Amino acid sequence: MQLELVKNEPNHVEFILKDERHTFPALLQSRLLNNEAVTFASYALGHPMDKDTKFVLKTKGVSAKKALSEACDAIEDELKEFGNAVKKALK
Repeated sequence: MQLELVKNEPNHVEFILKDERHTFPALLQSRLLNNEAVTFASYALGHPMDKDTKFVLKTKGVSAKKALSEACDAIEDELKEFGNAVKKALK
């Protein structure tokens, strides 16, 4: 996965996710919106033939970088838990 940083301010981050459409951006948005410090988290898709997604994150009281990092850590933990459950179920 490639990420191109567009805007990097303390409470406002924008980036382009290369070759990503809905799957990961929707997961990231969902996780970010669980954080009370996040005031805005959304992504936009360009033309249907374009494979890149623009993501925008705004926060209040916490840096956008910290909120993004925490969301990524939570997603990683959830995926590990899911992987373990799948392995256990398929024994």
